[in-house]
Amino acid sequence: RYEPTWGSLDARPLPAWFDEAKFGVFIHWGVFSVPSFGSEWFWWYWQKEKRESYVKFMEANYPPGFSYEDFGPLFTAEFFDPKQWADILKASGAKYVVLTSKHHEGFTLWGSKYSWNWNAVDVGPKRDLVAELAASVRNRTDLHFGLYHSLFEWFNPLFLEDATNVFKTRKFPTSKSLPELYEIVTKYQPEIIWSDGNGNAPDTYWNSTGFLAWLYNDSPVRDTVVTNDRWGVGSICTHGGFYTCSDRYNPGHLLPHKWENCMTIDRRSWGYRRDAQLSDYLTIEDLVKQLVETVSCGGNLLMNIGPTHDGRIAVIFEERLRQMGAWLEVNGEAIYGTKPWRAQNDSVTPEVWYTFSPKEGTVNAVFLNWPVSGILELGEPQAKLGETQVKLAGYKELLKWVALGEKGLIIALPQLTPKQLPCQWGWTLQLTAI
Repeated sequence: RYEPTWGSLDARPLPAWFDEAKFGVFIHWGVFSVPSFGSEWFWWYWQKEKRESYVKFMEANYPPGFSYEDFGPLFTAEFFDPKQWADILKASGAKYVVLTSKHHEGFTLWGSKYSWNWNAVDVGPKRDLVAELAASVRNRTDLHFGLYHSLFEWFNPLFLEDATNVFKTRKFPTSKSLPELYEIVTKYQPEIIWSDGNGNAPDTYWNSTGFLAWLYNDSPVRDTVVTNDRWGVGSICTHGGFYTCSDRYNPGHLLPHKWENCMTIDRRSWGYRRDAQLSDYLTIEDLVKQLVETVSCGGNLLMNIGPTHDGRIAVIFEERLRQMGAWLEVNGEAIYGTKPWRAQNDSVTPEVWYTFSPKEGTVNAVFLNWPVSGILELGEPQAKLGETQVKLAGYKELLKWVALGEKGLIIALPQLTPKQLPCQWGWTLQLTAI
């Protein structure tokens, strides 16, 4: 049994499925999807920081005295079709999904008895959005279902009171945050608890170690659940399950601890923005590059989309997800279930990243630029004459190669027209006996 101490909790082995999965989809959805302007931090920027663009936006479009709470009934989700969402998630090639069950605004996407009249069953959709998506994902896909949960809430009076008392009192975590966490685990049995938002309070205030000890010892998901590292001031990149370290974290080198790169297709926001420009969205080339870099350095990629207030996954997000799925259909063997190789990227040719498939004993070299010459030079692999074989994923015939002294080889790529290429945006060489 795990003790409620970081020493004991950090010794828990991470369930193997998480490292094997490599790729997940993050979904930021909530009342902030109604104004869908600027950022999911809309309430804070408008009311607390009083940023000019937010104040002007409200003055120009809403009546005087309109409060953030008034957005609640406008979060309608009339087009939310959990089956369609599940099918899009499946088509993306992702192996897990993480839904924001509650962001810093405090609005819960399930009918929480600890969030009276500020939840999706009492206000707005009048539906349990968490239950609906969980059921569809489990019925229609093999994705692992996870939930994001914000520890703190910007404007909750109980939290503000505790903060005024320099967190010597614990009214908020004992009456709101912790009961919600127990509630979502018991009710929805998520396999990921993605905690966030410590409100500048230490983990002792949140009783994070007490909750995690229960989660790992006695909860219905104790054997399969994974957690992240955002459990109070000082825990990020230090304690918990996998490390996130910061948003959009991509170190570019191997880390000794399992980590995740959580990032957004819309560079500027996690929530949906009606005013986003095409140039604000990462291209599929950008996204494939992020995935390959992340996985070769031992991380998972958690790629975020922001649905609309009426429950649609905007077509640009759907396209990116389906493109990623199409790429993974050809190159998945270089991603899923792989381990980092001795070299993460090539020493001679830029934009070449390596992974290792332990079952097959294959080294995968993913290259993001198809060379004009049709010749690819790799500086890292050591080939063995008469033994080493080189394959292009999605192409039948073996490729010809020449060794370069002690280390390195030159590979002749097949001469293919764009239509004959096995895929776009990046290609995998599978090297055996290397």
